[in-house]
Amino acid sequence: MIKVNNLTFSYTKKSFIRDLSFSVFEGEIFGFLGPSGAGKSTLQKILLGMLPGYQGSAIVNGTECREHKSDFYESIGVDFEFSTMYDKLSAKENLLFFSSLYGRKSRSVDELLRMVGLENDTDKRVSDYSKGMKSRLNFIKALVHDPKLLFLDEPTSGLDPTNSRLMKDIILEEKKRGKTILLTTHNMQDAAELCDRVAFIVGGQIFALDSPHNLIMSKGAAKVSYTWNDNGEQTASCPLDRLSEDKLLNKLIAENRLLSIHSSEPTLNDIFIEITGRTLV
Repeated sequence: MIKVNNLTFSYTKKSFIRDLSFSVFEGEIFGFLGPSGAGKSTLQKILLGMLPGYQGSAIVNGTECREHKSDFYESIGVDFEFSTMYDKLSAKENLLFFSSLYGRKSRSVDELLRMVGLENDTDKRVSDYSKGMKSRLNFIKALVHDPKLLFLDEPTSGLDPTNSRLMKDIILEEKKRGKTILLTTHNMQDAAELCDRVAFIVGGQIFALDSPHNLIMSKGAAKVSYTWNDNGEQTASCPLDRLSEDKLLNKLIAENRLLSIHSSEPTLNDIFIEITGRTLV
């Protein structure tokens, strides 16, 4: 669905994005992860055809991004981090207006509003919406013309835990419906939960690209920590793949003396810091 080769882009004489190459397969959720200023938004704008002055190749749904025509936008939906709605119009009026811009058959506006819990606020002006409500409305605007490819920029930003969970469930459901989704975020929990593959981007360059599971397991084996009582609570740990070699653990199990036992592994954020030397702030 997306194929990028040797992509380079600059706002000045100094390259901002340098020699990026990657592919996004049809039907997968692909995440671009990095701190602010890493190049995520610039890359997204290139793929949307907004910045045609790049070197290399960036092909989206069979079209080179610098050569696209108006029908290019029929197959893509975009959810920017900040609302692009008209504040003086109601939620329903906004969705009906934006759906009218496309030649494709639109999805039910009422159903989309119900999907994100806004069915009781359809006639309310967007100016009266909270930040979280605007975020959910902006998201379904990207779905209204039922595109094949979704660009989502921080889709859970500003949402409470309940609505964040709702949004992630909808994203996974859209994947089941066959959509390809490009997610840009600095939220590692969202990325680990949603993405089939992720790319770490810092300073306009890709430092790693793989599934979240493979990235985690390649950089650090899981450990098992356990506690027992021996004149006070004692704690020890061992690698998960060496449990059978831990004589103390096996002795405690045989004597039924364990108080607790649990496994742990590095988080995706830990791996990002290890690979890039950067945090996500």
